[in-house]
Amino acid sequence: MGFKLIENTENGLILLEPDVFEDERGFFMESYNNKVFTGFGIDINIVQENHSSSSKNVVRGLHFQWDPPQGKLIRVITGSARFAEVDIRKNSPLFGKHWTGVLSEENKYVLWVPPGFANGFCALTDKCDVEYKCTSLWNKDGEGGLLWNDPDLNIQWGVEEPLLSDKDSKALTLKEWITKGIPF
Repeated sequence: MGFKLIENTENGLILLEPDVFEDERGFFMESYNNKVFTGFGIDINIVQENHSSSSKNVVRGLHFQWDPPQGKLIRVITGSARFAEVDIRKNSPLFGKHWTGVLSEENKYVLWVPPGFANGFCALTDKCDVEYKCTSLWNKDGEGGLLWNDPDLNIQWGVEEPLLSDKDSKALTLKEWITKGIPF
């Protein structure tokens, strides 16, 4: 059992591909292994797991939590989604830059997103289920969001008219968060 490193970005995002054992019955894979992940520099304590289900063209995010800071280990279990991760750490040389990539039930990738990133995704299939293992408990008073189509970020979601929550459609731009004193 193990994982193959697909990408390790200079700002700490890590994309892994698990070993998958398939036969006529289906497949088996590890989705998390503390010892193996620690070897990749992902030394975390999982305290909460979330599951979201979305229909095609739903955009969720860009969400982040600063109190307490929250890292996420993400995988898509049904369908596929384009993820966007924006570095919002004030002292990062890559502040305001983003990474995008597709996670799917086919590639079975696992993405580590450290604290200090705004996370979002666009569902690319009729049904898309995403699981997040989180390093801190959700705190409504310590969360924020960036506008999905912030022109300064210029994220290419692959959808022009997404389905959005009311909260996500009214999120602040990165410049607006900066003027408010972004907490990271």
